[in-house]
Amino acid sequence: MTDAPRAAARPALAVTTGEPAGIGPEIALRAAWALRAEANCVLIGDAAFLALTASLADPAIRLAALSVQALRNGGLPRFGPDRIAVVDVPLAAHVVPGRLDPENGRAVLATLDLALEGVAAGWFDAIVTAPLQKSTINDAGVAFSGHTEYLAEKTGTAQVVMMLAGEPGAGQPPLRVALASTHLPLKDVAAAITGERLAAILDIIAHDLRTKFGLAAPRILVAGLNPHAGENGYLGREEIDTIAPAIAAARARGIDARGPYPADTLFQPKYLAGADCVLAMYHDQGLPVLKYATFGRGVNITLGLPLIRTSVDHGTALDLAAKGLGLADCASMEEALRSAARMVAARASTIKH
Repeated sequence: MTDAPRAAARPALAVTTGEPAGIGPEIALRAAWALRAEANCVLIGDAAFLALTASLADPAIRLAALSVQALRNGGLPRFGPDRIAVVDVPLAAHVVPGRLDPENGRAVLATLDLALEGVAAGWFDAIVTAPLQKSTINDAGVAFSGHTEYLAEKTGTAQVVMMLAGEPGAGQPPLRVALASTHLPLKDVAAAITGERLAAILDIIAHDLRTKFGLAAPRILVAGLNPHAGENGYLGREEIDTIAPAIAAARARGIDARGPYPADTLFQPKYLAGADCVLAMYHDQGLPVLKYATFGRGVNITLGLPLIRTSVDHGTALDLAAKGLGLADCASMEEALRSAARMVAARASTIKH
């Protein structure tokens, strides 16, 4: 441990370890250890449980526990890459892998609160979240609809945008897909796609691609809602009445947005080669393509927040956790950490210039 200032090349990332009965604690430990030279990954969770998990998953992993009070009193100690710091947020009940326990729901939520506190206090440069189980928190008596909504509420952010990103393969450009609507029944999507909403979303995407990804002039391709992008109104008028005017208005504001394109042909190399992001109208329009191309290596990124937050592209995998350690793939968690570190560097460069 050293008291030297944190180097910009090794940012401090608050890593919430997620649902303790799932694969979150294991993949957080393994990914943080694998990337310890690139980022100072500070795990937030039950220190005793994480120490036990680390000893069974990889005895080489070295941890150093911190209390929340010590963090509040003295800030984040400067650890070198020989160990991983763990901020202790104790669980209420013993963990049985694969078995949810609402007694632990509030402790899981407390890890998010501490991560937010740490970013505000300057302890952490970004937040990376392992998957949690919404039902556990709700069963603990706290209304909770997901990471994204919770972080938006706690930071007072009126509009956020869900984006998944990944690299389809070696030598191929990153594929980024943002969503105009997220977890809605298909029957409700058309009513949710308004000109006002699309304007806000396009502004957020353009802003964050510039400030958090370092893209000076991002190009956004926008999908239509209907088959064949409405086929000139014969298959629906949303493209004519709402989407195309929103794109034109965005272009008038200096945003390089193009479309609307038919979604079934949009995801071709000849279109994607010059694009920095695709805006899909609904969840299952854009994400199946991205997950087919990058699953297990994809990253969930929340745009619009006053902070950097990344996560994995999968859930808690309770069934896999129940089978024991060593089976979970931590590639998506590693990519989430790398993405957060790159975004911290890009933001710093943008601010500098």
